[in-house]
Amino acid sequence: MRLIKETSIQFMAQSRLGLYVSGAVIGAGIISLILAGGPLLSIDFKGGTLLAVHFTDPVDVNDIRSAMSTVSIDGQLFDFSKTEIKQFGSTRDISVRIPHLDKEPANFAQRIIVHLRKSFSDKVPKVESDFILSIDKVGPKIGSELSNKAILAIISALGLILFYISIRFEFNFALSAIAALAHDVFVTVGIFSIMGYEISLPIIAAFLTIVGYSLNDTIVIFDRIRENVKSMKRLTYTQVVDHSINDSLSRTIITSVTTFIVVLVLWLFGGEVINLFAFAMMVGVIVGTYSSIFVACPLVVRLHAGK
Repeated sequence: MRLIKETSIQFMAQSRLGLYVSGAVIGAGIISLILAGGPLLSIDFKGGTLLAVHFTDPVDVNDIRSAMSTVSIDGQLFDFSKTEIKQFGSTRDISVRIPHLDKEPANFAQRIIVHLRKSFSDKVPKVESDFILSIDKVGPKIGSELSNKAILAIISALGLILFYISIRFEFNFALSAIAALAHDVFVTVGIFSIMGYEISLPIIAAFLTIVGYSLNDTIVIFDRIRENVKSMKRLTYTQVVDHSINDSLSRTIITSVTTFIVVLVLWLFGGEVINLFAFAMMVGVIVGTYSSIFVACPLVVRLHAGK
């Protein structure tokens, strides 16, 4: 099915505008990361305890914070009022994120649960299993190991992609594709920083999915460029690239729109657990489609002109 018939849009003539847009978004993300001291990492990487509980009635975060200011465990008093405490899903669901403690008491998470049940006895379900939504605990060593493996996974993926495209096409195409993929990851991380969203293992999985999606779109356009270079020898290289993008435009729009609709539905109705993953995918679909046209292709033209 061809949604858009013959088009002759001069995309390369707008490449400078694309450069400004990308520069502005990445620049805003970098500033946000600097001000925040880096990306907001989940306990998957930093280590700590994450509790999610459900109350029968709406509760105020400030009331939870006050209750957490004095927590008695085995005769020791702890002040967790400055930890991350927030609502999610509804005003009756609360998540509490506590950093790793060097001398953490035994059954630490369960002690916090008991403290919250006693502090809000009139607003908690009678059955404890209805009160506890989730308990996640990660040690600092495991968090550091996961962080290193996540970075290694992304770098390995980009390296293998560079090798594959260099063989299938040319090294210029490989460099352009890697630049577009790096652009997609930087933009997504920057948007997460600006929005104040944390990066967890599912988000790393979303980054790798974005890389695969964006690469697929880029490869389709590159393949059309390679074919048209042989059959359109009277045109300049820039004209060939524009013609190739227009040839692939219908396919690109159909694929992007249908994929975006799916992840939008996941974001709206998938629940809190998959919410950030779906959001990252929505950003990735938009940015990946954009970068295939306005990042990868202009760079191919520039590298070809230099060669």
